[in-house]
Amino acid sequence: MKQQSTLIAALILLLAGVAPALAQPAGPKYNVLFVAVDDLNNALGCFGNSVVQSPNVDRLATRGVRFDHHYCQFPLCSPSRSSLFTGLRPDTTKVYDLQKHFRSTLPDVVTLPQLFRKNGAFVARSGKIYHYGVPGQIGTSGLDDPPSWDQFVNPRGRDKDEEDKVTNLNPKNKGLGASMAWFESLGADDEYTDAKVAVETIKLIEAHKDKPFFIGCGFYRPHVPWIVPKKYFDLYPIEKINLPVVPANDRAGVPVTAFRGNAPNYGRTDLECRNAIRAYYAATSYMDAQLGKVLDALDRLNLSDKTIIVFWGDNGYQLGEHGMWQKQCLFEESARVPLIIAVPGARGNGRTCSRITETLDLYPTIADICRLAPPHKLAGASLRPLLDDPAAPWDRPALTQTQRGGGPKAFMGYTIRTERWRYTEWDGGKQGAELYDHEKDAGEYTNLARDPQHQTTVAELQAKLRAIAGSAQ
Repeated sequence: MKQQSTLIAALILLLAGVAPALAQPAGPKYNVLFVAVDDLNNALGCFGNSVVQSPNVDRLATRGVRFDHHYCQFPLCSPSRSSLFTGLRPDTTKVYDLQKHFRSTLPDVVTLPQLFRKNGAFVARSGKIYHYGVPGQIGTSGLDDPPSWDQFVNPRGRDKDEEDKVTNLNPKNKGLGASMAWFESLGADDEYTDAKVAVETIKLIEAHKDKPFFIGCGFYRPHVPWIVPKKYFDLYPIEKINLPVVPANDRAGVPVTAFRGNAPNYGRTDLECRNAIRAYYAATSYMDAQLGKVLDALDRLNLSDKTIIVFWGDNGYQLGEHGMWQKQCLFEESARVPLIIAVPGARGNGRTCSRITETLDLYPTIADICRLAPPHKLAGASLRPLLDDPAAPWDRPALTQTQRGGGPKAFMGYTIRTERWRYTEWDGGKQGAELYDHEKDAGEYTNLARDPQHQTTVAELQAKLRAIAGSAQ
């Protein structure tokens, strides 16, 4: 009996020791380094641009899967980022501008970073992950989401002090955040905001390398104003910079509301526009150099084989295509964004995926790979099958939207992108519609929406578009 009692006591002690361990959250399978880049389009070497020098983005692409046809939900910073981190469409978050916070609509939503916090990971950001205005709110938290983070850092660099020195092609604008403005600065790399973002990101990684983490690294360039060291401008002699070739009848048969502003290229000269493109490329290369420092730190700390790296642009950016600049259009260059996902040991790494994907897919993808269960239904789908096999069957289209006007007269434009087609309608079709065949018209110059030969395609895409958009309202 005494021996039996001893065995029972020992068993109780053993279970007592195991129970707390069982109660602990398992934690994510991998760390996550989430790199968000402000206003970055697909003008990168690994995405096929032969002029832009982006060696660090390019080397990341050799370690991950490059998604060649990835689209944002809304070509504007805050709505796009709100959709990504909640996993919900803009018509669910109700974020259509740069002022409204998604928690005013969804106070209890669990964001992607929060999901990691709830599962025992250290969660932090350096720089712009949620929205804040550039350049006005650099150095502040802007429209951040405090419940998402254990720690945050808001760097501020020399570029903030040199805003009065820019060449500004849009001097009548109220601020520099939507102006074609640049300055070839004479400072050293480490003096500017993005370099400080990289430094603070590395500090966060170093301090928490021994436990699971989700760390956001938010770069500001190539968002305007393009204030970066002169040596990055020197990479791009002006004679190598060309404007997009736009047909003379580009706007024929296209709804007026598809364009923001009536004067192509703001009425600026070709040389002025080429200088603006040069500045955008310089800012991209500067950002790329800072990314390289963070990637080097992961390798130095032996964390690359434990860390998922996501590299993502929040919205596209037009550089003269259709005579348009910046964003908030529904053409390809405004809706399409770069995406690279590197998963340790994944057999798809170094490959390209041409399937249609959207930003909403990132929350379920990261949660899936890290074996975490989201607490609410997500609007996207896990890209894990495409990470395993970039050519795997995939028939999900991408839906992007933007708003025109304000107040009671505001209306929405929606566009659906499939592997062959882009179909767009404004105000439910009342303000016009567009259909482009990407097999024959990658520049989206010929609107087929009224062509009798394509009405079956229009009807099919319209039904898909309205079904997806309706499910979010």
